[in-house]
Amino acid sequence: MVRNKTFNRKKILIIFTVVSLVLLLMAGRLVYLMVYCSEYYGKKAEDLHERERDIKAARGKIIDATGTVLATNRTVCTISVIHSQLEDPEKVIEVLARELGMEEAAVRKRVEKVSSIERVKSNVDKETGDKIRDYRLAGVKVDEDYKRYYPYDTLASKVLGFTGGDNQGIIGLEVIYEDCLKGTNGKILTLTDARGVEIENAGERRQEPVDGNNLHISLDYNIQLYCEQAAKKVMEAKSADSVSVIVMNPQNGEIMAMVNVPEFHLNDPFSLVTAEDVLSGNGSGTSQSPSQDESAQKEVTQEQLNQMWRNQCISDTYEPGSVFKIITTAAAFEEGVVSLNDNFFCPGYKLVEDRRIHCHKRVGHGAETFTQGIMNSCNPVFIELGMRLGTDNFYKYFQQFGLLQRTDIDLPGEAVTIMHDKKNVGPVELATVSFGQSFQITPIQLVTTVSSLINGGNRITPHFGVSVKNDQGKLVKTLRYDVKEGIVSSETSAVLRSVLEKVVAEGSGKNAKIEGYSIGGKTATSQTLPRSANKYISSFLGFAPAENPQVLALCIINNPQGIYYGGTIAAPVVQEIFTNILPYLGIERQQTPAEDSETQESNE
Repeated sequence: MVRNKTFNRKKILIIFTVVSLVLLLMAGRLVYLMVYCSEYYGKKAEDLHERERDIKAARGKIIDATGTVLATNRTVCTISVIHSQLEDPEKVIEVLARELGMEEAAVRKRVEKVSSIERVKSNVDKETGDKIRDYRLAGVKVDEDYKRYYPYDTLASKVLGFTGGDNQGIIGLEVIYEDCLKGTNGKILTLTDARGVEIENAGERRQEPVDGNNLHISLDYNIQLYCEQAAKKVMEAKSADSVSVIVMNPQNGEIMAMVNVPEFHLNDPFSLVTAEDVLSGNGSGTSQSPSQDESAQKEVTQEQLNQMWRNQCISDTYEPGSVFKIITTAAAFEEGVVSLNDNFFCPGYKLVEDRRIHCHKRVGHGAETFTQGIMNSCNPVFIELGMRLGTDNFYKYFQQFGLLQRTDIDLPGEAVTIMHDKKNVGPVELATVSFGQSFQITPIQLVTTVSSLINGGNRITPHFGVSVKNDQGKLVKTLRYDVKEGIVSSETSAVLRSVLEKVVAEGSGKNAKIEGYSIGGKTATSQTLPRSANKYISSFLGFAPAENPQVLALCIINNPQGIYYGGTIAAPVVQEIFTNILPYLGIERQQTPAEDSETQESNE
């Protein structure tokens, strides 16, 4: 009996101890949750009773070298409905269909959808948004938003790029500088009950958005406009497929203009604009025929859009033709295999193995010095230079000059030089490469390399971005770019500037000459593949002042009709551009000897 009582006491004690421990643990857990986790679970509880709507941040502006705003924002509205808060769905459907210009069925589908919040339409103009807000319809939300807006529409379209429905960059500078331009969205937080209905007089909490920063670029609105006008003029005159122009500071790589006509509408980037539209004066774009199968038509349209958005200056390669003779000259002088007074003879062709490679002047130039050879753009002279250099040296200089790498321009989609594999280069390939045929480079690679050869030998990085500032003008970041010094000697650079000035003053580039200005340059005419198509590319590269280049321009005319020689049709385009922009850039015109004489006579 005593033994049983003792056993029962022990059993009760064990149970009491276990229960006490459990209660203690539960109390400890409760204290932990209520004290140490109160903030976390309070936030969770709050989130369950809060409805969240975004407040869009304003995207940063893109501002040119003159302070002109090229990309900004317009205030628009997003119209949404909250199903649980609707009091008169039929009236909501009627009002939204009428004010938004939408089909009633489409509005009904959104209004009747059971969801926490349903977007009916975005990018609604502010006037319409304000009108809908004035109806004070329960369950209808009108939130202000931003839509990207380009004040000059087509200007520099393939450089600036555009944004999508979420205001995120898609192509061009808009996508490259996305992190600088985009802001941080804010939020509107509204308290609701368990049914999702807003609690009256509870108010709203706001997390304010942080606007994006402004991108300041080197592109100059006025220079871009001059170039676009000149490009359209020659495109129409020559019924060309397209015209590209690049204007750059060869000393630091800042790009002042980049033109690819036909350009497209930045404020309506899905409307097709073709060369035919430009030539016919229909700049508003064309709609597609619905006759094809819908899916096939969609593919065709997307491909056409991709081509329309494509920036030919950086994404397309082409045979540079005789402009490349500048690079052959630089390599030959660096290697010491030619001098200005070396003598050559051009019978109109040069035999290379079993091939007769012709000069553009079939009857030949006869006896000529090297200086005369580059002024005449004589192919046999440059074939001889290629032979003197040899394949190994030629490729050594391609690498040294930076021709075989991308330029790293601050735009997406840059293509790379398409050059023969060195082991496959025989005498014929070496000969054709020496005067700019049988390989392809991008226009931006050509202007970058030539700039680096004439600026004293510093390989620059072409770019648009200069700095990032906030909307109050405070500097956030200065953008810097790589420079590789000494890719060519200062002596060779000086020789290049001198002989290229003679090309314009007395040689094949004389149609780019402007009285009172020293201009250097080189013409080119090349053929596209297949050769049997008889399609040509005409181009001219010029720079000024020749003795200390401050501006360089390249004009490329794709498939001109009729006369197609670069010196005849492309050089005058650069001349027209320089006539406009040299005074604008503060490059002073020098008096000619005749003007000096007239001034002296008037003084006497």
